[in-house]
Amino acid sequence: MAEATDTRTSWTSWTTLTPVLAMVVLAASWGRYPGTVIALLIGVFLVGAVLAAVHHAEVVAHRVGEPFGSLILAVAVTVIEVALIVTLMVSGDKDTSGLARDTVFAAVMISVNGIVGVSLVVGALRQRSPDALAVFNAEGSGAALATVATLATLTLVLPRFTTSEAGPEFSASQLAFAAVASLLLYAMFVFTQTVQHRDFFLPVEHGDDGLPDDDHDGHADPPSARVALISAALLVVALVAVVGLAKVESPAIERGVAALGFPAAFVGVVIALLVLLPESIAATRAAANAQVQTGMNLAYGSAMASIGLTIPTIAVASIWLDGPLRLGLEPLQIALLLITVVISILTVVPGRAKPLQGGVHLVLLAAFLFLSISP
Repeated sequence: MAEATDTRTSWTSWTTLTPVLAMVVLAASWGRYPGTVIALLIGVFLVGAVLAAVHHAEVVAHRVGEPFGSLILAVAVTVIEVALIVTLMVSGDKDTSGLARDTVFAAVMISVNGIVGVSLVVGALRQRSPDALAVFNAEGSGAALATVATLATLTLVLPRFTTSEAGPEFSASQLAFAAVASLLLYAMFVFTQTVQHRDFFLPVEHGDDGLPDDDHDGHADPPSARVALISAALLVVALVAVVGLAKVESPAIERGVAALGFPAAFVGVVIALLVLLPESIAATRAAANAQVQTGMNLAYGSAMASIGLTIPTIAVASIWLDGPLRLGLEPLQIALLLITVVISILTVVPGRAKPLQGGVHLVLLAAFLFLSISP
């Protein structure tokens, strides 16, 4: 991440101007239904905001160090994602009873299969030895995976089997329990990651021979506190612009999805892909710099924050929202979640992976995307 941590800040650089311009475009387009040409222009600013967010996230991460850097990006994206979900559920004129479930499940599948898969493939292929391996800390990644699996089962699987309500829903008391349990689990993990066992989540440096190499980092000096604060502010601006412009683009996406004959629910998958794009790019770049653990932190941290912050917020918002809150996954989704957890365990336990393991995760992501199109 050395190239992303210049200690100088230029107010005329693209990384500074793009988030601001994206916010201007967001303000000008909010509440409107852009045509095809305007939608394409908005898409350009959306991509620019994503790239700017990745840059500023890396600056902040280099200043505060791991695992705080990946935690900041995961929480920042998730908080704004939660705000978007609540806004859509409050203002949407369509049935939004399954919106939280579909969005959270999509975020979990994209993170645990997509970001992990890309991190492992890139990290392994970076090694030029015949026995190319992506190396990470099994203790930290295993703890994160266990937390994600527990949260997903508690909030997305159990509602399908409870009997207090007729549909795949929690009763009020069950929802309250799930919300409190999710917050406690997430808080316990953050404490473990940042205080108690921080070393479990630090990148494992390796040279070309696949063995630990303390001199094989090539990191630049951390940026100053002033530069880090400016990047933190611009990161928030860029992430707000990403989520907001994704919302503005959603009518155009809906038209495109309908024109292709895909189910309407696939719109949520597309928006989830856009929202998680900054973390995906950041994880890929970290893996390319032999920081596979950072990619794993981003992947599992994103999935965990998506559940641990979204469900409690939706639980509180449901007090004012009309209609049911369907959290239980469909049988097909439960099957995908189950095989994902099993494969993830087999991937994480050794603490190292070949490109094959990453490819397996990417195939699972492809299966999720395909079955979202053709259930």
